[in-house]
Amino acid sequence: MRRVSDEVLGAPRVLVAEDDPDVHVLIQLLLESAGYHVTMVRDGVSAVEWVEGPQDVDLVILDVAMPGKLDGLEVTRRLRRSPGLEQVPILLLSARSKGESVQEGLAAGADDYVVKPFDSDILLSRIASVLDSR
Repeated sequence: MRRVSDEVLGAPRVLVAEDDPDVHVLIQLLLESAGYHVTMVRDGVSAVEWVEGPQDVDLVILDVAMPGKLDGLEVTRRLRRSPGLEQVPILLLSARSKGESVQEGLAAGADDYVVKPFDSDILLSRIASVLDSR
């Protein structure tokens, strides 16, 4: 069963896992001002727990490098293996811009990969594109 909420009932629900306090606030303000329902967490364990909970999610945005047991790549792999969650769109954010880093993120199952620092308009466009493709 797919865990994507019905967008007719409201704005898309986005979970963002970002540990950098400045980027955390920037992304939250950006997405809320664009009309998204945003939930923010600071690590991979919290992201997995939230997504596996009872609430619906339309998009997961993950920082690749997060503290603790789970980085963004491992969270992506886990979500892709989780029944009912494998179709949830995932966008990775990372300061790692080398081609092999992007390839690793996409191979883990991410739908898109955005390099930090990012342009706000480009990030919003990529989010819209990922949501439209599902």
